[in-house]
Formats: sequence, structure tokens, C-alpha cells
Amino acid sequence: MRVLIGIDDTDNKVSRGTGFNSRQLAAAIELNNLGKVHGITRHQLFVHPDIPYTSQNSSACLDVTCNNIDSISRFTTDYMKNIGAVGSDVGLCIAEKDIICDEIIQWGINAKTIVLNMEDAKRKAAKYDIYLVGLTGTHVGIIGALAAVGLRKGGNDGRFIWLNSEKNLRDIEMDIYTIDLLMNKAGIDIIQYGEKQIVNPNDKVYLNGWARPVLRNNKSVLLVDNEINNKSYEWKCSAKEFVKRVSN
Repeated sequence: MRVLIGIDDTDNKVSRGTGFNSRQLAAAIELNNLGKVHGITRHQLFVHPDIPYTSQNSSACLDVTCNNIDSISRFTTDYMKNIGAVGSDVGLCIAEKDIICDEIIQWGINAKTIVLNMEDAKRKAAKYDIYLVGLTGTHVGIIGALAAVGLRKGGNDGRFIWLNSEKNLRDIEMDIYTIDLLMNKAGIDIIQYGEKQIVNPNDKVYLNGWARPVLRNNKSVLLVDNEINNKSYEWKCSAKEFVKRVSN
């Protein structure tokens, strides 16, 4: 079955962030043969004085195939209890992807623009039999954890911070690569310039050292810019600031 795991507020001011912790969790799930993690997305939530957050108020979602949701839930709960930094307010949400409905997707959308509360998060999770728990501190991270699952199911928010592929873009060297390699070895579904999909497998793309595909229509989409006057490659990975802006 396909399962989404949302986590939020796992860090403090001096620790590694939720993105790092989500990648550690993914590695632990696979190391313990509990499932295959297809990818991890980062989702930006509302920044507001009434919302406690550590640095940027983002949550993360793991997209996992597993055989037993109870086993992965027990493991992830124990793991997140131990990985949460001192002073963190860890929230964890686990749900079968197919049961995540429009109301939960809307919760995620709302979490990007308005202040939400924990009691409403609990009620919505209970209504649809979604596993939602606070593990450390005040448990306020359940708001973002539920939002991460909703936004990932919605399929049009955030960016990939990790993809399970032969050549992971997070670690790939700054260099020139063909469209064919990026789509067949690096887990990219679509390479896109504006509204145009780049389909010539022999076209070359220059990666700038910060390649983060965005999530669009449930696909991993690498955004590129055209390099008309360059003789070495036709495209280059869009700038970090642009990708952040369009994925937030």
C-alpha cells in the first residue's frame, strides 16, 4: 500500500532541521526493511507571530510503499520520539494515501495562509481514522504534520528534498547532464521551461549544485531556463531563489 508520513517541528534553534530528520527517517525505514521511500517533499506553512516555529515553519512528507501500516507506524513513532531535538514539539501523521480526502487536502492549503489549532487537527484526523500524534513538547507539530500529508496528496505544493533514484539530485555534482540521464537515473518525471516540457533526450542541462524538483500534478518537475547562446548545453537548472518562490 502507498502511505504518506508527515512530520513537523522536530528541531530547535541549534539542531539540524526537519528536512534532515525526514531524510534520516527515510533511511531508517529502508534499513529496517519496512518499506520503500519514493521521495520526500518540503511544504512551506504560514509564518505568523501567533504560530510557534523554529526557523521557516516548513513540514515534510515521506511517500512510502509498505506492506504493513501498523509496523511502520510503530517504528516511526518510536524513531521520532528519539530523534526530536530538546525543546521541539514533534508531530507525526501517517495515513494511507487513498483515504486522504479533500477535507484533509484543504487543511494543508489552509495551513499555508491562516492560523490553525491542534484541537481541529485532532478532530479531522479522528473523523477519517488518520494516525496523528504529538510526541514531544506541546505537540503543536501535529498541525503541520497533518498539513504535510494533505499537501502531498494534493500533488501541487512544495519541492522534493530527496528522491529515491540511482543518481540523487541532492548529491549530484555540479555538471552537465543529458535529459535522458536525468529522467531515467535521477527520478525526474518532467523537465520544464515555462509551460513547455523538454523532451529531446539528447538535450543537455547544466545543474547548478542546487537542483530541487517541484511537485506538480503529482510529478517531480525540474524547472530549467533556456541557454540560447551556450554551445555546451541547451538548458540550465533554474535559480535557487526562483525555485523556492514558486514551490512555497
